Amino acid sequence: MLKRMVAIALIFVCTSIAWAILGATVFDRTYSADRELKERVVSTWGAPQVQPPPTATYQETVTHTQEAIEGGQKVARVTREEVTRWLPLDGSRIDVRLELAHRQKGLLWYSTYKVAFRGGYRFTNPGNRDLAVTFSLKYPAARAIYDDLTFLLDEKPLAVVNLKSDAVASAVIPAGKTAVLTVAYHSHGLDTWRYEFGSDVSQVRDFQLRMTTNFKAIDFPENTLSPTDKRETSDGWELAWVYKNLVTGFQIGMVLPEKLQPGPLVGRISLFAPVSLFFFFFLMLIITTMRGVELHPMNYFFLAAAFFAFHLLLAYAVDHISIHAAFVISSAVSVFLVVSYLRLVVGMRFAAVEAGVTQLIYLILFSYAFFFKGFTGLTITIGSILTLFVVMQMTGRIPWAEKFAGKPA
Repeated sequence: MLKRMVAIALIFVCTSIAWAILGATVFDRTYSADRELKERVVSTWGAPQVQPPPTATYQETVTHTQEAIEGGQKVARVTREEVTRWLPLDGSRIDVRLELAHRQKGLLWYSTYKVAFRGGYRFTNPGNRDLAVTFSLKYPAARAIYDDLTFLLDEKPLAVVNLKSDAVASAVIPAGKTAVLTVAYHSHGLDTWRYEFGSDVSQVRDFQLRMTTNFKAIDFPENTLSPTDKRETSDGWELAWVYKNLVTGFQIGMVLPEKLQPGPLVGRISLFAPVSLFFFFFLMLIITTMRGVELHPMNYFFLAAAFFAFHLLLAYAVDHISIHAAFVISSAVSVFLVVSYLRLVVGMRFAAVEAGVTQLIYLILFSYAFFFKGFTGLTITIGSILTLFVVMQMTGRIPWAEKFAGKPA
C-alpha cells in the first residue's frame, strides 16, 4: 500500500511540473507578443484618445516705447510687436458616443471602440473691434483616423486646415459678440477615452459633457471626475458631467471594459490544475478503498495524462476558436479519455458514475470557476469544504488500520 501511494505521489509531482511548464509557456506566448500585437492594433485601429478643448487666438499689435540718450539728447524709440492673445472659453456643450468593438490578436482581446464627438464652445469678443480669430483643435491622438471632421461657427461651416497635430480654421468675430464654435468628428480608439480641461489646474465655466455608451460595465480611470448624473439604458449608460464654475486638475475619462482574455485565463487554469488532480486522486483512493477496487499506479498515470490532455488541448485551441468552444471541446475529450479507459479497467458503472462525476466536478467545474472573475477563490473554497464534509461522512466508520495493513501472505 505504501509503495503504491509513493508511486501515485510521484506521478502527481511529475504531472504538476508538466502543468507548470505548460502554464509558463502560455503566459510567454501571450505577453511576449503583446507589444507587437498591440502595435498592430494601434496601427490599424487607433490609440487611446485624450481630447482637449479648442483654443481661439488672435494677433494684436503691441507698441513699446523706449527712451535712449543719443548725442546728449533723449530719443524715443518706438517698436511694434505681434502678440498672440487668447479668447476666454465661456461655455461648453459636449456630446460623446462610445461604442465598444473588441478585436482579438493572438491570445488577447483588445478593447477597441468607436467614438462620435460633437462639442459646442462659446467664445466672446469683449473688445470694441472685430477680431480675426484662429480656432485650433488638438487631435486626441496622433495615431488615429478622423472622419467627417467639421468646424461650424454659428452653424456656418469653416474651411479646416490640417497642421500636423491640430485642425485649424479662421473666422471673424464682431466686436462685443459671442460666437459658438462647433467641432465634430468620428474616430476609433483603444482602451481609454479622456477629456482634459488643460495641462495644469484649469478653471472651467458653464460646462456640460454628456456621454452615452453601448456597454454596461463602465469604469473610470484614476484621477478623473465621477459623473454628476447617470442613467442606465437598455444597452448601456447615459452619463453627464455638469459644472457651473469648476477649478480642477482632473480629467473626465472612461475605461473600456475588457473581454475575457484567453491567454491569461488558460495560463491560470493550467497552474491551478494540480489542485484539481489532487482532489481527483484523493477521491479515487477513497472510493477504491471502500469498494475494494484495485487501481495500479500505471492506471493513475494514464488518468493524470487524460487530465493533462484537457489543458494541453485548451491551450492551443484558443488560438483558433473562442475560449468557450475550446473549453467545451477540451472537457469532452478529457472526460471521454477517462471514462473509456476506466471502462476497460474497472467497469462502465464505476467509470461513468464515480470517476466521471468526480472529474466533472474537480476538473471541469473547478476550471470553469476561473471564468467568473472575483469569485474563483470563493467557488473553489466552497467546493473543497463540501468535499471534505462528504468524505468525512463516507469514511467515518472505516477501520483505516486494517485498510492500510498489508494483505496476509
